[in-house]
Amino acid sequence: MSCCAPGAELCFDQTKSSDEEILLSSRALPDGLRQIDLSAPDIHCGGCLQRIETALGKLDGVAYVRANLSARSVTVQWRGDTLPPLLPTLAAIGYQAHIRDVGTDGKDPTLANLWRALAVAGFASSNIMLLSAANWSGAEAATRDLFHWISAAIALPTLAYSGQPFFRSAWRSLRQGQTNMDVPISIGVLLAFGMSLWETTLHGQHAYFDASVSLLFFLLIGRTLDHMMRERARRAVGGLARLSARGALWQRPDGTQIYLPVDDIEPGMTILLAAGERVPVDCRVISGRSELEHSLVSGESVPQPAVEGTELQAGLLNLTAPLTVMATASARNSFLAEMVRMMETAETGRSAYRRIADRAARLYAPVVHATALLTFIGWMIATGDAHRAITVAIAVLIITCPCALGLAVPMVHVVAAGRLFDLGIMIKDGSALERLADVDTVVFDKTGTLTAGRPLLTPGSGSDATALALAAAIAAHSRHPYSQALAAFGAGGKPVRLDDVAECPGAGLEARSDENVYRLGRPDWAIAERSRDPVDRDANVVLSRNGDCIATFRLVDSLRAGAQDAVAELKGSGLHVEILSGDGDARVRAIADRLGVGFAAAARPADKVARIAAQKASGRRVLMVGDGLNDAPALIAADVSIAPGSAADVGRNAADVVFLRESLQAVPQALAIARDAAPLVRQNFGLAIAYNVVAIPVAVLGHVTPLIAAVAMSLSSVIVVANALRLHQGSPIRRPMAPTCDRTAALNYGPVK
Repeated sequence: MSCCAPGAELCFDQTKSSDEEILLSSRALPDGLRQIDLSAPDIHCGGCLQRIETALGKLDGVAYVRANLSARSVTVQWRGDTLPPLLPTLAAIGYQAHIRDVGTDGKDPTLANLWRALAVAGFASSNIMLLSAANWSGAEAATRDLFHWISAAIALPTLAYSGQPFFRSAWRSLRQGQTNMDVPISIGVLLAFGMSLWETTLHGQHAYFDASVSLLFFLLIGRTLDHMMRERARRAVGGLARLSARGALWQRPDGTQIYLPVDDIEPGMTILLAAGERVPVDCRVISGRSELEHSLVSGESVPQPAVEGTELQAGLLNLTAPLTVMATASARNSFLAEMVRMMETAETGRSAYRRIADRAARLYAPVVHATALLTFIGWMIATGDAHRAITVAIAVLIITCPCALGLAVPMVHVVAAGRLFDLGIMIKDGSALERLADVDTVVFDKTGTLTAGRPLLTPGSGSDATALALAAAIAAHSRHPYSQALAAFGAGGKPVRLDDVAECPGAGLEARSDENVYRLGRPDWAIAERSRDPVDRDANVVLSRNGDCIATFRLVDSLRAGAQDAVAELKGSGLHVEILSGDGDARVRAIADRLGVGFAAAARPADKVARIAAQKASGRRVLMVGDGLNDAPALIAADVSIAPGSAADVGRNAADVVFLRESLQAVPQALAIARDAAPLVRQNFGLAIAYNVVAIPVAVLGHVTPLIAAVAMSLSSVIVVANALRLHQGSPIRRPMAPTCDRTAALNYGPVK
């Protein structure tokens, strides 16, 4: 076999849920099996399950397939280290799939406790209300006392169990000398129960056990809904483990080899890096030549050649040949560690945002406490009746209970999340809806976000079926993305016998069949200098026989489905749209020109963060849409972020919103729903405030018993819920109030073009 031309390279792009990422995410099982869990959001019926299990079950090496309708997931087990074509097979039968986020599958103990507390409070309140109804209907004194004692027996353990989320929070706040919304809630519930118990011991006519327990029930509804939204928060830094090598093969000075955990690698150690492995730490090549995939780390879609002296960053994927490298940094000082620090810094900036409900809570507690205290003092001065004063004060605490306020935000967010879910969009944090509604600038990554992330043959390329079949047969021996694209396009053709195939890193593939030598790769490498055959200048790949060109192939990175319509809709709504990519200038320019937007190319992760920080400093609200590891700090630095479900694991975890379907129309759809939800939240707060403006004076004047206060509080909650259900989907994005961004704004590495 001839050697490869120095500096030769072959362009490609690659899907983010690549075979390498699936293998890294899979887990080993006994008997040589490996297992992967995939998410397939398009599953919707039993027929889908049968089609998926049948198609995957026919693949070589697959030992077990089980599709799950409720979880919309697929579990696959296979034998050996060679991954069957799972994602292409699913795509061929109409199901887009990606690696399932393991973190979302684990149980949330806090949510489980809230559900149990809610169930107990609901059961207890319904039973106490039945007993209270009997008393309201005119029960005899003895029967009334009995029902009061039974209600007390039900209410006491219910408060002790279901009230814990509020009591613990209130106690923690009081111990720190502060108040929060849970303090008046706890005081109101405990005073209502204590007053009811006192009345029961004195054979009083009125007890309010139903009010205290019903109060807890409605409050727990709001608390549970809110927790469901808040606990979808990202865990971006943990996702870096998906791209980090677990260890590496260290070659000691005496020539022996030992496998070391990545944390034990120190600068100066010689590491043997096999093809298909990720670079464990920052290092320098000391021997060998190969190509490395940079798209997840830097956004560069072209594989870069690595020769002696090339500096490599941790997280890069070695594609074609083994390398011997020398570590230049420890794991804690590597590129991935720097990414962690950048993400933590960016997250600190975002945490300064306070949700509307959080801001309202700061004012609510002291106002309620002051109102109830002044009511008690006023009635004591006016009547001198402590019993009457306490009863009215309790009614004030109950009627001003923040049920409606507590439901105002989470109820709208839950309804919005349901609308988004129907569109294949998952929102992981309720505050993201509020931030999304304020966006006036949208920044897109290119590779894998605006583009599909996989090369495609252009029309008319490789029109000779025989040549295409030969090219596909040769390409099947390489993991190079262009080779995979050719192999997939020519699959099913007439089998071609090849005697020998070898890959030359940075150049292409060389094969022998009978007396002929075939080359598939770069034009300047595949065609002999003596050949006078004209070659298509736009061709990425050439197939030659004995140095003579027999076919040319043009492969381009296609736009993601819906990209043009989505960008046009965003621009039409008055938003500023630009591309911020780590890819080369020519490739980014080609996409930007097609979409009619500004761009900046060759942006490193720090450059992307700096660009977004500059936009925010100028008063802009920035939405970042990206997918790779190199985008993760920018995703967190932006006011709000969106990633496709096919993104790298780190990108999905870093984003606030993840869309699971292929189309980029998810971005304007999410913006439209967020902007529809924002006025409903404000309306709900207005309704809650109006309710309190009317109800508080009535309660202060003593015209409301604690029971009537609880009923009024419940009705206010029902009104808020009904208003939230008015949220609709499918409306166009309304023009933002913020001014349009300056398209001439500059980056520290060059202008936005």
